[in-house]
Order: sequence, then C-alpha cells, then structure tokens
Amino acid sequence: MSSMPPTTYASTRSDFETTRFILPDLISDCHYPLRLNPDCHPVSRTSEQWLLDGARLAEPRVTKFMGLHAGELTAACYPDADAFHLRVCSDFLNWLFNMDDWLDEFDADGTWGMRECCISAFRDPINSQTEKLAGKMCKSYFSRFMQTGGPGCTERFIHTMDLFFIAAAKQAEDRATGRVPDLESYITMRRDTSGCKPCFALIEYAALIDLPDEVMSHPVIMAMEEATNDLVSWSNDIFSYNVEQSRHDTHNIVVVLMREQGLNLQGAVDYIDRMCKGSIQRFEDNRDILPSWGEQLDKQVAIYIEGLQNWMVGSLHWSFDTTRYFGKNGHTIKQDRIIELLPKRPL
Repeated sequence: MSSMPPTTYASTRSDFETTRFILPDLISDCHYPLRLNPDCHPVSRTSEQWLLDGARLAEPRVTKFMGLHAGELTAACYPDADAFHLRVCSDFLNWLFNMDDWLDEFDADGTWGMRECCISAFRDPINSQTEKLAGKMCKSYFSRFMQTGGPGCTERFIHTMDLFFIAAAKQAEDRATGRVPDLESYITMRRDTSGCKPCFALIEYAALIDLPDEVMSHPVIMAMEEATNDLVSWSNDIFSYNVEQSRHDTHNIVVVLMREQGLNLQGAVDYIDRMCKGSIQRFEDNRDILPSWGEQLDKQVAIYIEGLQNWMVGSLHWSFDTTRYFGKNGHTIKQDRIIELLPKRPL
C-alpha cells in the first residue's frame, strides 16, 4: 500500500504555504527489469563529445550538460542495441534534451523555424542545406540512422518529430500568453512534447526491425504506446516540477491539476501517482488482449513491447542519476523522496 497522505484540498495557494513535498514511490510500482547496454560507457562519452562539438556549448551550459547523462538513459532504454545503433540513439537523445532547452527560450515563430530546418534535414540528411547548428546535428545522426532504418520506422520517426515541433510551438504560444490548458488538452499535448514517440521509433531501429502499419496502427499497440508515454511524461512532470516552478514554468501536469481541481501541491502529486499506477495497469491490460500476427511478427512485436517496458523503468531510474531534476542529491532523494522547494527566481 502507498504511504502517501490522502488527497487534501488547499483553501489558498500562497507561496509560503508549502515548502516541501513527498515524491510518490513510482519505482516500486514499475516491476520491469532494469538492464544496461554493455557499451554504455564508451558510447555515452563519445556521444557527449559529439554534442559539445556540434552545439558549441559554453559555460554554464557545459557543466549542466555533463550532468545530464543522457547516454545512461539511452543504454537503459536500448540495452540490446549494438554500439553503432546505440550511438545514433544516444546522439538523438543528447540532441533532443538540448533542443528541449533551446525551445524553452524560443517564441512560436522561432519554434516553427526550427521545425522547418530539422524536418528538412530528416527528409534529406545528405543534401539538405542549413546553417543552424541543430540542423547540422540532425544531418549527422539521421544520415547514420538511414543506413539501416526501415521505411516504416523512418517515416514514423519523422512524423512524430513533426508532432513534437508542432506541440512545442503551441507550448510557446501558451507560455507567451500565460495560458494553462485544461487537463485533457494538456495530456494530449504532453504526449507530443515529451519526445517519447520518436524514441519509440528508435526501439524498432535499434532492434533492426520494421513493423508493418497493420501492427503499428492496431488499437492495442497504440494503447500500450500511449500508456508508456503517459507514465514517462507524467512521472517526468513530477520530477521536474521543482526546477520548473522556480522559473515560473506552467507546462506541467502538477500545475494543471492544482488549478483545475483545486488541489494543493501534495494532493496534485498524489493524484498523478494514481494516474501513473493506472498507466502501468493500462499497459498490462492491453498486453493481455494482444492479438497474434503470426510467429515471425509476434517475435518482433514482443521485442517492441519489451522496448516500451525498458523506457518506463529506464526513465524512472535515470531521473535520479541525472543532475537535471535533483542536482547532485538524486540518490538521497531516491531513498527519502523529500523535495525541498527551490525559491522562485525574480521575474
């Protein structure tokens, strides 16, 4: 049973009311095995250098980036990939986290411009021309992706990256107007801003499979992808809430629930805990009704579903290893789950 306090309702939401909250024990709810790719260390270090060179980061961004450890996340999410494919996945995730940070500083027009640059690079990574560093990095990793990526998997990656940029532009508009969406709208948008969908295409790429549309468009497969995306996204919103609230960022399900349902901070976090448990249950309920497509395809589907599991458990553990959310206190917080709220930055 959860040791979380019952849902409580806040009568006021003044800043001095809450100074801390307790994280839910999401890792205990996620029973999938955690595995790490044996090529993790050398590939991670090479990929980090690729990002530093390609993005031309300067301090303090270099120090912040070196604490990201996206290579470790990649190694947990694609534990069976060979070194070549792991490197492409690692380069993409390093690029994606930096893109996420860049887009936080862009308005909607800037986001649309970045979309045009990157999608062009994906469509033709060899011949497309760009002066944008982000676009040049797309050309670098995606030209390697296309050496072995199947046509279905390639199209899914490009399409879902397009959805990512479209949703990021909507987020930029909300940021500019101070709008906080309702829960249903937020959940739909978050499934795209999370960046999970192209990462799921990389499950196929890393395993050298290319599932047919009849599999990928099946409601059960789509429901399992959605459940995985929701768990990764909503848990990430809890983990990133402290840093985001300190910089007045409202693109977070915690903020949405506090506003829409009148919950205080701990009440909203506990509500999301129940939603995350429900996501894992949805995943398992759909696994139970998975159809068969014949022996050969069923083996590939099993690999894909294991890849979704790896994303759930891998992202949860990595969130405490990176410095992105908890600084250097991740391992302590993983044990005691106490978050002391950071002071808000001056506007």
